[in-house]
Amino acid sequence: MDRMAFCNSPPSPPTQLPLGLLSILTLLSLSIHRPVTAVSVASTSIRLSIPRNPTPDVPIFREAPAFRNGNTCKTERIYIAMTLDSNYLRGTIAAVLSILQHSTCPENVEFHFLWSRFEPQVFFSIKSTFPYLKFKIYRFESNRVRGKISKSIRQALDQPLNYARIYLSDIIPAYVKRVIYLDSDLIAVDDISKFWEVDLEGKVLAAPEYCHANFTKYFTDLFWSDSNLAKAFEGRKPCYFNTGVMVVDVEKWREGKYTRKVEEWMTVQKQKRIYQLGSLPPFLLVLAGNIKAVDHRWNQHGLGGDNLEGKCRSLHPGPISLLHWSGKGKPWLRLDSRKPCTVDHLWAPYDLYRSYSHSLEE
Repeated sequence: MDRMAFCNSPPSPPTQLPLGLLSILTLLSLSIHRPVTAVSVASTSIRLSIPRNPTPDVPIFREAPAFRNGNTCKTERIYIAMTLDSNYLRGTIAAVLSILQHSTCPENVEFHFLWSRFEPQVFFSIKSTFPYLKFKIYRFESNRVRGKISKSIRQALDQPLNYARIYLSDIIPAYVKRVIYLDSDLIAVDDISKFWEVDLEGKVLAAPEYCHANFTKYFTDLFWSDSNLAKAFEGRKPCYFNTGVMVVDVEKWREGKYTRKVEEWMTVQKQKRIYQLGSLPPFLLVLAGNIKAVDHRWNQHGLGGDNLEGKCRSLHPGPISLLHWSGKGKPWLRLDSRKPCTVDHLWAPYDLYRSYSHSLEE
């Protein structure tokens, strides 16, 4: 699987480029080198500069402040993986800002973004909004998963990029031994290093676990009535966990061939309708009841409402370190429609988006 890694480092001396690429990036300054990667695949890293005057159709965001480390910070890096998509870019920008703003050592945070198609304007937005951000962007080949996806109850859940988290161990470089995976519809209101430092206790994955939820509803009656399928949870006490906020031991994931295990359940789903949602149920089938459970404060989830109507929901009781608008309703859309939920006002302070017309007025 070929992948492109787009870096934010200063450009190195230029090398010769394919004519097709030059025709697309005429206004850009770029160079190509081949880095050492986690797997033996052909990899290309392209560094891009930012044009001074973005065109009206390019999303524009206010530049974020420069967040710097304090004197007590060490050199250990924190690696965060997220997907990048123009439809969710506004959420991604807010999430990154919230993480940096609440980090004691923000310069230690390194982002690894996955996108399914080359979108220069998305790169421009990230780089111009966060000039000092340490990040890389990798190409996720949608064809790898497209034939394995089954239709779910909401179209957004069927997008190939929603399944990219399954393939993290194949995509991110070898020096990343542990990674935090985060969805784009959330904000952190606590130091992310606290989540990073969780003791996995030999488990491949850590996430908040919700054992009070009705676990059976994540699978169809056909699944539970088939004794061969239902015995997948034999010897486990499965509980729901949300795959939008998790710490993953990348090496253990790779060694345990968890990508293949998840894919095997996706194949069963294509043959028999055993669940209704997207990428969550196969994760549950493989790992539910066998993860390191962490405090619920790290995923105040469901703020987007259910997957069909997205009605407003209130905060759950207890301390909060991360708010997550999982579900159909997204805070930027509800705020723009002037019909926000109360919780959406907690997201608004991290919104750096501005329209092109507004930028001209300034």
